[in-house]
Amino acid sequence: MKSIFFALLISCTFAVSGCNTMKGFGKDVQKVGGKIENAATK
Repeated sequence: MKSIFFALLISCTFAVSGCNTMKGFGKDVQKVGGKIENAATK
């Protein structure tokens, strides 16, 4: 259980550090949400 939490924490850290700003992070999340929504409607 601890290793899953640690892996998730590391993944989130890299995802946030990949974006220069929180605005950029918001755009990335919005793109992912749009792709999930499009996949769900198919």
